[in-house]
Amino acid sequence: MPELPEVETVRRGLLPHLEGRSIARAEARRPDLRWPLPPDLVQVLTGARVKELRRRSKYLLADLDRGGTLLLHLGMSGRLLVEGAGLAGFHRDPAILPRHDHVVLETEDGTTITFNDARRFGMVDLIREGTSHPLLAHLGPEPFDTEFDAAYLAAVFAGRRVPVKQALLDQKIVAGLGNIYVSESLHRAGIDPRRAAGRIGMARLAALSGHIRDVLTDAIAAGGSSLRDHRQATGELGYFQHSFRVYDREDAACSTDGCAGSIRRITQSGRSTYFCPVCQK
Repeated sequence: MPELPEVETVRRGLLPHLEGRSIARAEARRPDLRWPLPPDLVQVLTGARVKELRRRSKYLLADLDRGGTLLLHLGMSGRLLVEGAGLAGFHRDPAILPRHDHVVLETEDGTTITFNDARRFGMVDLIREGTSHPLLAHLGPEPFDTEFDAAYLAAVFAGRRVPVKQALLDQKIVAGLGNIYVSESLHRAGIDPRRAAGRIGMARLAALSGHIRDVLTDAIAAGGSSLRDHRQATGELGYFQHSFRVYDREDAACSTDGCAGSIRRITQSGRSTYFCPVCQK
């Protein structure tokens, strides 16, 4: 499932082709994805101008000049493809089949943005003007928000016995993090993912919040991680998977300087956790 860096990478790739542009044509080629599409989706989008293209957690939001917001989630296999004359560097992988093109937007200059989703776990919805969306209602702060710091983590972790990795995956605590980047951040911070969240000191929480931002920054710069389905808006793969220190590296030597440990994999809450039992305490 795409995490914050993958969604932010897609947003940045779409910016010059969608933000500030009018949607000359909209097409919905099926009535549903994970959930039903709004019945008036095509009517609302046709002729609307995208004022701003934002990201909240793992969601993309396109604010419309006529009020309301287009909300998208990529799901497990969703991709937003940009195609048009004169778009150097953009390509469509032949393996991305047109039969999975479900929602198509065409801007006034002839550029098309296509939501392609083979497994149909993604979603497209509308947030009506003056309303909120239940999927966004209870999200915690973004990792890059100024309020996301050691004091905040100490407050939300206080008295909690749940493992710190599980706590960081809670979108009510921090928005946008998933399995990959929590594992990578905890390794950089030297914190055992099994440690109770409420038993981490302030200095280590300060290091953790900083490492979370560093990992996400590095991942965004690399175009995200492409383990299976993620592609940038250009069609290119992301490359951060080549910089993983622990994720999917079971039995590999730990990359921490001076550490003689090997990466171990365990299961927490049904998900694989990768960590070094020697240098993560």
